[in-house]
Amino acid sequence: MSEDVEGGITTEVRGRILLMGIDRPAKMNGFTPRMRTMLGEAYTRLDDDDDLWCGVLFGHGDHFTAGLDLPKFQERMRSGDRGRPKDQVDPTALGRRCTKPIITAVHGVTYTLGIELMLAGDIVVAADDCRFSQLEPLRGIHATGGATIRFVQRCGWGNAMYHLLTSDVFDAEEALRVGLVQEVVSAGTQLDRAVEIAEMICEGAPLAVQATKASSMRYVTEGEAA
Repeated sequence: MSEDVEGGITTEVRGRILLMGIDRPAKMNGFTPRMRTMLGEAYTRLDDDDDLWCGVLFGHGDHFTAGLDLPKFQERMRSGDRGRPKDQVDPTALGRRCTKPIITAVHGVTYTLGIELMLAGDIVVAADDCRFSQLEPLRGIHATGGATIRFVQRCGWGNAMYHLLTSDVFDAEEALRVGLVQEVVSAGTQLDRAVEIAEMICEGAPLAVQATKASSMRYVTEGEAA
């Protein structure tokens, strides 16, 4: 794990799977601009490398992520700079999307950007110690990483509005109930389970898997007319 104050993203290849680890545990994996850039680079590597068929995103230490370390982003927020090259995959899928499956393993504190990374992926495995919150309104801002769109798509209007507008803290069982996560497992086993699911996906033909994701995503973005 990194001791760098700006944090980083670790990568590890296991067969056809790219593991991507959020690595700033001393700050609850709060994201810095450097980490945002590095995560985009990791997603782009996954998308561009024909030998990699599936990605797994996880957090080092006791938590997935507490979200953005806002003071680190003040200058970018003032300038309106999203700090992402247009040809790079956007981990929040608001720009270039990753065409390959992403399994997200979450544990501990999973706030704001953490939820948006989950929603931008495909399958989520949650540890039973998870605490979720989309708490931007309590900070005087609103979610800009896709939660206001995908929370509604994934969980329905009422469930999304309940958690987006109240900024409450909720647990893994509630996340499972509303469809935000697909499995809840014992804390400490979430990464292993995510890798197991990724390995199951890799048993399929990679182009067929990617075409399946692309077809489903086209329906989400364009409707049945697509």
